[in-house]
Amino acid sequence: MWLYSLLRFGLFFALWGLLELIGVHGLFSAFLGLVLSIPLSLVLLSRPRSVVAGNIEQRVNARRESIEELNSRLDPDPEPED
Repeated sequence: MWLYSLLRFGLFFALWGLLELIGVHGLFSAFLGLVLSIPLSLVLLSRPRSVVAGNIEQRVNARRESIEELNSRLDPDPEPED
């Protein structure tokens, strides 16, 4: 997660610096860098994003399994409700 976040910030600052170098100054260059970094990150950072998403999915599934296991240990033979 940290690597992906750092890559996103790095992309934004690289675009901002590039815009400053070509003559777009001030808050407009920061805003334009932000607007450009969003679609570029979707394309350029797809692999790190999929790794982060897979990691989150794995943790959610592990947590869900541990909750189900705990529930089955606490109530091994639930009675059917009417």
